[in-house]
Amino acid sequence: DSARNGFSFKGIKDYLECYQSGKLTPSQVAKNIIAMLEDCDKSTPPLRAIVQWDQEQIMLMAEASTIRYRNKCTLSCLDGIPVCLKEEFKVVPYHHRVGTVYLGTQPETEDATVAKKLREAGAIIIGVSNMHELGTGTTGCNPNRYHKIPRNPYNPNHFTGGSSSGSAAAVAAGLCPVAIGTDGGGSVRIPASFCGVVGLKGTFGRISCHGSLPLSYSTVSVGPICTSVADAAIVYSILAEPDLLYPYGLKQPKATLFDMCAPDLKGLKLGVDWTFFKACDAEVLSACEKAVKHLQSLGASVVEVSLPEMEEARVAHVICILSEMRDFLQPDFNKHFHEMNLETRASLALASQFTALDYIKANRQRTRSMRFLQEIFSTVNCILTPAVPCTAPRIYESDLLTGSSDMSFTVRSMRFMQLGNFTGIPGLVVPIGYSTAGLPISLQVMAKWWDEAVLLRIGLKLEQFRDQTKKPSIYYDILA
Repeated sequence: DSARNGFSFKGIKDYLECYQSGKLTPSQVAKNIIAMLEDCDKSTPPLRAIVQWDQEQIMLMAEASTIRYRNKCTLSCLDGIPVCLKEEFKVVPYHHRVGTVYLGTQPETEDATVAKKLREAGAIIIGVSNMHELGTGTTGCNPNRYHKIPRNPYNPNHFTGGSSSGSAAAVAAGLCPVAIGTDGGGSVRIPASFCGVVGLKGTFGRISCHGSLPLSYSTVSVGPICTSVADAAIVYSILAEPDLLYPYGLKQPKATLFDMCAPDLKGLKLGVDWTFFKACDAEVLSACEKAVKHLQSLGASVVEVSLPEMEEARVAHVICILSEMRDFLQPDFNKHFHEMNLETRASLALASQFTALDYIKANRQRTRSMRFLQEIFSTVNCILTPAVPCTAPRIYESDLLTGSSDMSFTVRSMRFMQLGNFTGIPGLVVPIGYSTAGLPISLQVMAKWWDEAVLLRIGLKLEQFRDQTKKPSIYYDILA
């Protein structure tokens, strides 16, 4: 619980207080959300956070939750909480388009594991959220007819980041306090950072990917985007467990929130590779350095570490993710080439240049990088970096028509993200301030495999660093 002056996002706790006190029912909240979703679509420019929603479906889930509150038999602390899922997941009865115009021609009849678990927890799924086509970029720019470009709630003339673009925009705009995304190269953490909300990428295999399009089987993790670290912890605790339909996570240790609410950070060692850390814009660096000092003031010690072979790891991650995507999308590339965005075509064409030898060498590098991290995590509890080296980029008129392809931006935006995807370690991004232009800046915390609990512990303390939360210029107060 963190009392704040001025604006604060409405989180899970606020919804639960309304339901438990009788101030609002989940059905009343659902009606508000439907009105807001209609407003989003009509606004100039449209927000385009949620790209598929169904009034009848929303009301059915909300009415069932309202009855459970009346009978005092709620299913979990997500009962009645509005959530959305990235279009990469199968969600009944929506189309599983994955950001394209050619996939998902029929409505889904079976939920992805995460959608099923959210339903079992009593959450109200308000729809599926926009995404970068096939997850191939980090801006969220998707000009096709079903999707259009989602707008950053802090400044609608700027991108949300991608590829879980609509998920971050929906949370920052107040449409729901919880969204689910996937992260193969920063796709949860980049949009969460650009939109000023919290994003958690779980350890590889920690949360089931079953029922999402398997674009890159060795780099993608699932994670929540939320208004606060506490909310991310709640969602994580409900979704993180083995799933028989998803073999990569079957051998995981039990998820815990051990010591998450400790009063300070005494005894924790925070690793920083300052050369790596400082390769970012001046405003980002200044805010991140101050945030690190704040963590020190709470009893943690900062230990200088060296992250070896980062350039090799960066290139190897690109080879792995693009080779796997190209392999999986080979039939689509041959059959639906002219229905893809120009940027997607370029990315998949580039991917076709990699050889089997490149892929084998990249995976040898992965083994080396994981070994280096094992050694580093024997001396520190986590690694700190800025989340993204810059703030959200501008949207230009031409982007709306033909899309955007800026390889130098893509490479730069993924700078601090790729290590987590390449080696499978978990990462958490927490907003810590704003640029002079009012755009959000975040810090990232990464920990050893399966140690999400320490990320959440540090994240809670990191939230206290930001002296105020600025209200996004597009914000819907569902509970008002």
